[in-house]
Amino acid sequence: MIRRPRRNRQSSSIRSMVKETRLHPSNLVQPIFLVDGNGVRSQVESLPIAYRLSIDEVLKEIKSCIKLGLYNFIMFPAVDEKYKDKDATYSYNPDNFYLKAATTIKKAFPQITLISDVAMDPYSSDGHDGYVKNGEIVNDLTLPILQKMAIAQARAGFDIIGPSDMMDGRVFSIRKALDGANCIDTSIMSYTAKYASAFYGPFRDALDSAPKGGDKKTYQMDPANKREALLEAQLDFEEGADFMMVKPALHYMDVIHLLKEHYDIPIAAYHVSGECAMLLAAAQNGWLNLNKSMDETLLSIHRAGADIIITYFAKMWAEKYQNG
Repeated sequence: MIRRPRRNRQSSSIRSMVKETRLHPSNLVQPIFLVDGNGVRSQVESLPIAYRLSIDEVLKEIKSCIKLGLYNFIMFPAVDEKYKDKDATYSYNPDNFYLKAATTIKKAFPQITLISDVAMDPYSSDGHDGYVKNGEIVNDLTLPILQKMAIAQARAGFDIIGPSDMMDGRVFSIRKALDGANCIDTSIMSYTAKYASAFYGPFRDALDSAPKGGDKKTYQMDPANKREALLEAQLDFEEGADFMMVKPALHYMDVIHLLKEHYDIPIAAYHVSGECAMLLAAAQNGWLNLNKSMDETLLSIHRAGADIIITYFAKMWAEKYQNG
């Protein structure tokens, strides 16, 4: 045989030399669940590696991540019901603890990248990402609310705005609002292909953000569709998105690859709570080796085309990377 591919696998040093995909902490984003108050560190039962943290605990967490070479964070608020209303007005209220936390974090750690979440559901009494009228999610009534939210977040110190709502036209609407508010350097990471997935359960447990009625299938994508992701991507690209995201990640690697092949802007993937919880549960039952399965999962998402991976394993993987 002239060609023997095994020759390039015969030693660790050779395998390292010809490795096609390399993962680094700079590719990872650590999610943060923020709650109001102080001294709060509450474990999410359905995702035991995740915690609801008050701002003082968040500052400690970020400091420990920086020591591991992890500088990227995406933050979500767990909002008390008393602050929620139909118009999500608390989302852009200057007294919003989420906005105050962003300012505090960026003042303490100006070197990090802080990504926001733009959607009505954390602040809406209806629990939906868009404005609800007579049981319908009304796209165009949602956009002005998202604009106000995005401006407030940019002014609070978020580096990247993350519209997760899946309303039509929201990227252009937000970009126009940010530029008009002189926030031209604030980036947009659009949730371009966000699917109506069964794997969001632990996230909704953490934030108590499930819809009060109905579901999200009229705005989140059908898991059966792939070509539709190209339509969403083209719109987001034309409307000014700086990053495009696929969510979930592990079950949609074909979509990640599709976007990577067609667009030259960075592609992000959200390795969601349910996908992480599966590995944890299997490892706790002795069915999988957590370190090895975590490595293979994150490497596979990166290999599929994700430049950026949002994952609850980010800190754990960065610690493993630092320790060799």
